[in-house]
Amino acid sequence: MYKFKQGYYADVRVEDRFATNVLFQNGALHEAKETVEKKAFIRVFDGKMWYYASTSDINSIQQSLDDLYGYAQKNPDIEKHPIVAKYQINKDKIVKFDKTNVRNIPLNDKLQLILDTSKRMVSDFCSFANARYIDRHSVYSFYSSKGADITYDFQTCGVAYGMIFNCNGETLQEQLSKCETEFGKLGYSENELTEFVNRCENYIQNAKPIVAGSYPVILAPIATGVFAHESFGHKSEADFMLGDETMAREWTIGKKIGSDILTIRETGVFEGSGYVPYDDEGTKATDTYLIKNGVLSGRLHSAATAAALGEELTGNARAINCDYEPIVRMTSTFIENGESTLQDLLKDIKHGYYIHSIKHGSGMSTFTIAPSIAYEIVDGKIGDPVKIAVLTGNVFEMLGLIDGVGNDRKLLSFVTGGCGKMEQYPLNVGMGGPHIRVSKMNVQ
Repeated sequence: MYKFKQGYYADVRVEDRFATNVLFQNGALHEAKETVEKKAFIRVFDGKMWYYASTSDINSIQQSLDDLYGYAQKNPDIEKHPIVAKYQINKDKIVKFDKTNVRNIPLNDKLQLILDTSKRMVSDFCSFANARYIDRHSVYSFYSSKGADITYDFQTCGVAYGMIFNCNGETLQEQLSKCETEFGKLGYSENELTEFVNRCENYIQNAKPIVAGSYPVILAPIATGVFAHESFGHKSEADFMLGDETMAREWTIGKKIGSDILTIRETGVFEGSGYVPYDDEGTKATDTYLIKNGVLSGRLHSAATAAALGEELTGNARAINCDYEPIVRMTSTFIENGESTLQDLLKDIKHGYYIHSIKHGSGMSTFTIAPSIAYEIVDGKIGDPVKIAVLTGNVFEMLGLIDGVGNDRKLLSFVTGGCGKMEQYPLNVGMGGPHIRVSKMNVQ
């Protein structure tokens, strides 16, 4: 499709993106727009230096490519360069969302979905902060001087209802959200809406303070996913290890770092917000075990990091859009299923806490979760709602303190937020896992 010159490595990445954003604030329509943009990112490598260009003029891609060649120096041995040798030559076309393409859903239908659901969420204790609908459909194309020729599509659509509950001077901000790959799956049943409102009302009226200390904790799948992503997924991105001998020694493949029942996987093959069948260097998605039965088993790579560390590609070179070069990023990161039911995890806890939903989480060496709704566990049963400001734990210690893994894994997708790294935010990712039990965490 493009004319690549001998003596250089080059690739062209093109994205045709459609997106919808609808926002109601306090019942009033604040935003309703559909956007379409098509951009390209072009790279040339001569073995010494990379040369980049980004353009929204798709008809000028060849000219931009030729301009980059003018800056680079011809290298007859470019194919032997360790990074270039790593690049795969994949030829593939994957179209998953032709029949369910959100581009074909009328904007009025998207507005009506938000309005209808908002009207059904009623409580004397709350008011809507906002109600949002977001969708995206992208067609990616990738071509390289080695012969790669890839096209695939990506789609998510979702709703997020943010509500503020007030009672006796207490405030709870909670969100009910859903992300799917088909518009027709975004509705909520009456039972789902009633359960959400009742849970929030019960919490705002009855949540009690806790006594800070170290307790056993059970994390719901959303909290498990944030732990897998924030505390371990980022540590597995191999570019953090380049030039850092201490971290490289700390993260030696084959090292025992967690409990025997802990397995963490990372893959772009599952549909959802972490779906990436080919990364932005044309590498086919892999199913990478970061931890397998407590043993460090893998890490995430671009071609540059795989060449530097002498390891295999994983399909994790990604950019948020065609304004940026690809760097090492996650796709979907999750803790694998264990054998326990939730009741199994609960039954041995005399006194601890259950984390149902969270505001946010972060972590590299120290993992931190700010719960939204949490409950006390007493004599193996979930009890009253409680106010927890934060839970913390050392990541390495916490990996070893996971003493129960549920059999109810959920792989979660999102249309709001995303993953941030350096200046590239937000990147669509997935995360999740089953309920897990940690024998002790600092609870404040």
